[in-house]
Amino acid sequence: MPQVVQFTSPYHVELVPAPTEELSADSVRVRTTYSGISAGTELTAYRGTNPYITRHWDADKRLFTDGEPTFTYPVVGWGYSETGVITEVGADVKADADGAGLKVGDRVHGIWGHRSEAVLPAAALKGRTLPAQSDPLVGVFARVGSIALNAILAANVRLGEKVAIFGQGVIGLLATRLAVLAGAEVIAVDAVPERLEMARKMGAHHTVRADVEGGAGQAIRELTGGGADAAIELSGAAAALHEAIRSVVVEGTVAASGFYQGGANALRLGEEFHHNRVRLVSSQISGVPVELATRWDQPRLVREFMKLAVAGAVDTTALVTNVMPASDVAAAFSLLDSGDPNVLQVVLAFDQADDADGK
Repeated sequence: MPQVVQFTSPYHVELVPAPTEELSADSVRVRTTYSGISAGTELTAYRGTNPYITRHWDADKRLFTDGEPTFTYPVVGWGYSETGVITEVGADVKADADGAGLKVGDRVHGIWGHRSEAVLPAAALKGRTLPAQSDPLVGVFARVGSIALNAILAANVRLGEKVAIFGQGVIGLLATRLAVLAGAEVIAVDAVPERLEMARKMGAHHTVRADVEGGAGQAIRELTGGGADAAIELSGAAAALHEAIRSVVVEGTVAASGFYQGGANALRLGEEFHHNRVRLVSSQISGVPVELATRWDQPRLVREFMKLAVAGAVDTTALVTNVMPASDVAAAFSLLDSGDPNVLQVVLAFDQADDADGK
């Protein structure tokens, strides 16, 4: 029987049975190999702080209100970093004559949640096949990689400019590598020495401790002789966003890309933000920067990132610190919630088999 991850209540997550979905003519069945856990969004569901769980999202007004929460426990099927193998195709799904299209045995990546198998429209997996020789773990990074790339675009990172990247978790490390590939001089910021060491391996030119005396913003201004041209904040901490604002030059850009929870007492907009006329922009994966909307969209973000990952220009598998059986999902979330500095990407393994028939 298929299985799916369920948040039963705050701090209680488990693997539960799921119904077998019917295959339609234009869909495919995918058996999940790996599913990556988001240490940002999904931990908010685990902890019960996610605004979709505490408030009501009015999609028409695009406002959170005090009505009935959008999601209530149990919350089933979250997860957006999956990779797997096609085991069945609908009658109308054909592989093209040139080898494109979808067929049984293809490795694919996409978004179908932490579940052992899923039935998906074939169109949803267009352009999402993995080369046969690729490590399937690479596919786990398609979504988080596109989030990192979106932040790079939002910050308008340019060749030769200085860019500070706050928060060297998985997405921050990917953003660091992408900024290096774009030709920027990257200053990586984090409070954890092990993550700063990984940032150096990703190509960061400089590292700054987030807890340095006087603040990381001041340290970056001194290091760069006046400030970074742009900063990207990916930790989701209001204090880090404040230091990112402090770190940039007059009329510099700060891309706020973290998932901020609760209040923001540490964010003092009457100080450097006001006096240095800092441009603060929000980067979130549901859209691309408006000035790029005629050329970029979510599928392109994924395509461009995955080209780099498959080619080895971005070493995604180096970020995988823990691969755990899906049956150990409770331990996996507890590990992430512990804040262990040695933990980066935690992956649930649903099926290690390489062949399409499961033998």
